[in-house]
Amino acid sequence: MKRRHFISSSSAALAFSGLQRLFANSSITESELYGPLLPDPEGLLDLPKGFSYKIISRRGDRMSDGFKVPGQPDGMACFPQESGKVLLVRNHELKRKMTYWGPFDDNTKVPDSVDPSLVYNPGNGDLPPCQGGTTTILYNPKTGKTEKQFLSLTGTDVNCAGGPVTRGNQHSWITCEETESLNLPEYANHGWCFEVKADVNSGLQKPIPLKALGRFRHEAIAYEESTGIVYLTEDRHDGLLYRFVPDVKGSFESGKLEALGLVEDSALDIRNYDPDQPQIKVGDVYGIQWIPLSETDAPKDDLRIRGHKAGAKFFARGEGITILNGQVYICCTSGGNARQGQIFRITTGPDTDTLELFLQPTKSDLLTNGDNICIGANNHLIICEDLVLERKTKKAHVRAVTQDGKIHTIARNAHNQHEFAGSCFDEASGTLFFNMQSPGITFAVTGPWKA
Repeated sequence: MKRRHFISSSSAALAFSGLQRLFANSSITESELYGPLLPDPEGLLDLPKGFSYKIISRRGDRMSDGFKVPGQPDGMACFPQESGKVLLVRNHELKRKMTYWGPFDDNTKVPDSVDPSLVYNPGNGDLPPCQGGTTTILYNPKTGKTEKQFLSLTGTDVNCAGGPVTRGNQHSWITCEETESLNLPEYANHGWCFEVKADVNSGLQKPIPLKALGRFRHEAIAYEESTGIVYLTEDRHDGLLYRFVPDVKGSFESGKLEALGLVEDSALDIRNYDPDQPQIKVGDVYGIQWIPLSETDAPKDDLRIRGHKAGAKFFARGEGITILNGQVYICCTSGGNARQGQIFRITTGPDTDTLELFLQPTKSDLLTNGDNICIGANNHLIICEDLVLERKTKKAHVRAVTQDGKIHTIARNAHNQHEFAGSCFDEASGTLFFNMQSPGITFAVTGPWKA
């Protein structure tokens, strides 16, 4: 969901309502909505008439600091800069064994030129350094040129998504480790969130795990600036939805970590996997109880299991998440009987929070396995598809949902069946940024958005 900057949130909320109305009409098809995509002569990215793209970064490019652009670009946020330039902070979802796509010429060890204290897990001789982390890009939309890009975090593991944080005039990106096998010894120091400053002059930053935000298979976060509360998703079929309530607003050093449970119908499985079992229906609203969690460093990788036993609900691969008008939207990539995904909505209140199943596509093929979502031009929702199902026969798309609930396909992967990720929109320049995870390309797309 929208994990970028918050613009015209009341108008953007209309797009969510339109999306809900859209899927009440199962007969709707793409041809009823907007014009077709045009084949890309380069065989990379099909776009509508009048739209064009620039490749602003590619896996293996030599960066300003002398290192290489790592592979597997995923979650990303953009931050406006002076003179109309844009700063992007970008995740790289690399596992430790992916040394062929790491940032160094020889990724089996840390280069002598790099301060070891700036590498979170530098390896131990038998094991190479962890390859995940973030890169930062300075892009000039006026010239269409990347002016600077550098490694800003390294030595972390499987940095999938995250979310932007604004505290007054300070802007940063929270990058999250979606580490597998957390109960294995070599992964004992992983499964955390890290904060990366959105600073063009920062260079490689010291990695400090935000341990109060818990240790699990993280996906994304949404930061509520008014309260300092952080909502966190977990990308597992039996993951939980968490919230972190800080002891001091704006600080991630200490606080309470809780998981979402329901006040009533405690036996209900909201993933809706089994059609023979009781289902949560679109529009159903339930009161929330926030389940306190202990031992949140979870050395046995059992935080979600203990939370579920205490009453927390399983979500079906929670991924994108955002906050609009005091409401939290959660994108679950593989929820529902058809495994096409779900969107839940939390409405916060002074006394009681509520959970609603907001959307569950069943018949329409225009939204399949939604992952990253942001707010784009004209306050449309921009949805990146993951394609959990039928990857051999389908192409991933980037979709735009209008405020009246119509869907327009902005882009199609003409190169392979891999996912799009990291969508974020710079309103000032009218540029939509996103990543094609393989072969590792970051695009800047412009066109007649107003039309």
